Amino acid sequence: MRILGIDYGASKVGLAITDLLGITAQGLETVMYHGNDKILLKKMDELMEQYEISTIVIGMPYRMDGSKSQRVEATEAFLHKLKCKYNQITIETIDERLTTVAANKTMQFLDVKKRKKKQVEDTIAAVYILETYLHKKKN
Repeated sequence: MRILGIDYGASKVGLAITDLLGITAQGLETVMYHGNDKILLKKMDELMEQYEISTIVIGMPYRMDGSKSQRVEATEAFLHKLKCKYNQITIETIDERLTTVAANKTMQFLDVKKRKKKQVEDTIAAVYILETYLHKKKN
Protein backbone atom coordinates (compact mmCIF):
# COMPACT_ATOMS: atom_id res chain seq x y z
CA MET A 1 0.00 0.00 0.00
CA ARG A 2 1.28 3.43 -0.93
CA ILE A 3 0.89 6.93 0.43
CA LEU A 4 0.06 9.82 -1.91
CA GLY A 5 1.33 13.31 -1.10
CA ILE A 6 -0.41 16.41 -2.46
CA ASP A 7 0.78 20.00 -2.72
CA TYR A 8 -2.56 21.69 -3.50
CA GLY A 9 -2.21 25.04 -5.25
CA ALA A 10 -4.62 27.49 -6.86
CA SER A 11 -4.00 26.34 -10.44
CA LYS A 12 -1.60 23.39 -10.21
CA VAL A 13 -1.08 20.49 -7.87
CA GLY A 14 2.10 18.58 -7.14
CA LEU A 15 1.81 14.84 -6.56
CA ALA A 16 4.27 12.44 -4.94
CA ILE A 17 3.98 8.80 -3.93
CA THR A 18 5.83 6.36 -1.71
CA ASP A 19 7.37 3.08 -2.72
CA LEU A 20 5.42 -0.09 -1.86
CA LEU A 21 7.05 -0.29 1.58
CA GLY A 22 6.20 3.31 2.42
CA ILE A 23 9.84 4.22 3.01
CA THR A 24 10.79 6.63 0.23
CA ALA A 25 8.91 9.37 -1.63
CA GLN A 26 9.15 10.01 -5.37
CA GLY A 27 7.64 12.83 -7.35
CA LEU A 28 4.88 11.81 -9.75
CA GLU A 29 3.86 14.94 -11.61
CA THR A 30 2.38 18.40 -11.50
CA VAL A 31 -1.24 18.56 -12.63
CA MET A 32 -2.45 21.79 -14.21
CA TYR A 33 -6.09 21.98 -13.16
CA HIS A 34 -6.67 25.76 -13.19
CA GLY A 35 -8.87 25.65 -10.09
CA ASN A 36 -11.24 23.01 -11.53
CA ASP A 37 -11.34 20.26 -8.91
CA LYS A 38 -13.20 17.94 -11.32
CA ILE A 39 -10.01 17.69 -13.42
CA LEU A 40 -7.99 16.96 -10.31
CA LEU A 41 -10.44 14.40 -8.94
CA LYS A 42 -10.41 12.61 -12.30
CA LYS A 43 -6.61 12.40 -12.02
CA MET A 44 -7.01 11.10 -8.47
CA ASP A 45 -9.31 8.34 -9.78
CA GLU A 46 -6.60 7.32 -12.26
CA LEU A 47 -3.99 7.21 -9.49
CA MET A 48 -6.29 5.15 -7.25
CA GLU A 49 -6.69 2.65 -10.07
CA GLN A 50 -2.98 2.57 -10.93
CA TYR A 51 -1.56 2.37 -7.38
CA GLU A 52 -2.77 0.75 -4.17
CA ILE A 53 -3.09 3.95 -2.15
CA SER A 54 -3.91 3.51 1.53
CA THR A 55 -3.34 7.09 2.68
CA ILE A 56 -3.51 10.56 1.17
CA VAL A 57 -1.50 13.35 2.79
CA ILE A 58 -2.28 16.92 1.80
CA GLY A 59 -0.16 19.89 2.78
CA MET A 60 -1.83 22.71 4.70
CA PRO A 61 -0.42 26.11 3.72
CA TYR A 62 -0.45 27.92 7.06
CA ARG A 63 1.13 31.34 7.42
CA MET A 64 4.49 31.53 9.14
CA ASP A 65 2.77 32.57 12.38
CA GLY A 66 0.56 29.45 12.18
CA SER A 67 -2.63 31.30 11.29
CA LYS A 68 -4.95 30.25 8.49
CA SER A 69 -4.71 31.84 5.07
CA GLN A 70 -7.22 31.88 2.20
CA ARG A 71 -5.30 28.95 0.70
CA VAL A 72 -5.99 26.94 3.86
CA GLU A 73 -9.72 27.48 3.36
CA ALA A 74 -9.49 26.35 -0.28
CA THR A 75 -7.39 23.35 0.75
CA GLU A 76 -9.90 22.43 3.46
CA ALA A 77 -12.72 22.57 0.87
CA PHE A 78 -10.75 20.21 -1.39
CA LEU A 79 -9.94 18.02 1.60
CA HIS A 80 -13.69 17.71 2.27
CA LYS A 81 -14.23 16.57 -1.34
CA LEU A 82 -11.47 13.98 -0.94
CA LYS A 83 -12.97 12.64 2.29
CA CYS A 84 -16.41 12.34 0.69
CA LYS A 85 -15.13 10.64 -2.45
CA TYR A 86 -12.48 8.37 -0.89
CA ASN A 87 -14.06 7.58 2.49
CA GLN A 88 -12.35 4.16 2.65
CA ILE A 89 -8.88 5.75 2.58
CA THR A 90 -7.05 7.49 5.41
CA ILE A 91 -6.71 11.20 4.60
CA GLU A 92 -4.41 13.35 6.71
CA THR A 93 -2.95 16.83 6.63
CA ILE A 94 0.56 18.04 7.33
CA ASP A 95 1.96 21.53 7.84
CA GLU A 96 3.59 22.46 4.56
CA ARG A 97 5.26 25.72 5.59
CA LEU A 98 8.54 26.22 3.76
CA THR A 99 8.16 23.19 1.46
CA THR A 100 8.09 25.44 -1.61
CA VAL A 101 11.15 27.28 -0.29
CA ALA A 102 12.92 23.92 0.16
CA ALA A 103 11.83 22.86 -3.33
CA ASN A 104 13.28 26.04 -4.81
CA LYS A 105 16.56 25.57 -2.93
CA THR A 106 16.77 22.02 -4.26
CA MET A 107 16.17 23.21 -7.82
CA GLN A 108 18.76 25.95 -7.41
CA PHE A 109 21.28 23.43 -6.10
CA LEU A 110 20.55 21.15 -9.07
CA ASP A 111 20.77 24.14 -11.44
CA VAL A 112 17.29 23.51 -12.86
CA LYS A 113 16.52 25.93 -15.68
CA LYS A 114 13.95 28.63 -14.95
CA ARG A 115 11.49 27.29 -17.52
CA LYS A 116 11.61 23.78 -16.03
CA LYS A 117 11.25 25.10 -12.44
CA LYS A 118 7.59 25.99 -12.89
CA GLN A 119 6.88 22.46 -14.11
CA VAL A 120 8.54 20.64 -11.20
CA GLU A 121 8.31 23.03 -8.24
CA ASP A 122 4.98 21.65 -6.99
CA THR A 123 6.02 18.04 -7.52
CA ILE A 124 9.16 18.58 -5.43
CA ALA A 125 7.08 20.36 -2.76
CA ALA A 126 4.75 17.30 -2.71
CA VAL A 127 7.81 15.09 -2.14
CA TYR A 128 8.80 17.28 0.83
CA ILE A 129 5.24 17.09 2.20
CA LEU A 130 5.31 13.32 1.91
CA GLU A 131 8.80 13.03 3.44
CA THR A 132 7.70 15.23 6.36
CA TYR A 133 4.73 12.94 6.92
CA LEU A 134 6.88 9.79 6.73
CA HIS A 135 9.38 11.26 9.19
CA LYS A 136 6.58 12.27 11.58
CA LYS A 137 5.00 8.82 11.32
CA LYS A 138 8.31 7.10 12.01
CA ASN A 139 8.92 9.13 15.18
